[in-house]
Amino acid sequence: MSKLLCDIYRSPREQEMYLYVQKQEGLARVPDKLQELFGEPVHVTTLILTPERTLARAEAETVIKQLQEQGFYLQMPPVVDDEMRAIAAQNSKLSRG
Repeated sequence: MSKLLCDIYRSPREQEMYLYVQKQEGLARVPDKLQELFGEPVHVTTLILTPERTLARAEAETVIKQLQEQGFYLQMPPVVDDEMRAIAAQNSKLSRG
């Protein structure tokens, strides 16, 4: 495995959902349906990805492999249990006024 230059985008629709793509390919290999569900990508950062690199919620080797094979890696938000989901929903209702 080698190193890859990749761009990371966040979803404007889903908190803590990120899309990794190879910089030179951009979003070209990301399926239209996924782009539609993801929303207009917001660029977060560009980084050099190596197998040794530590990522917050993914194994770098897995990300590299998926970038090479399918052209993107989708990092989903962490799983939240039902009680936490209810609290988050209540908080978002309160913050809206």
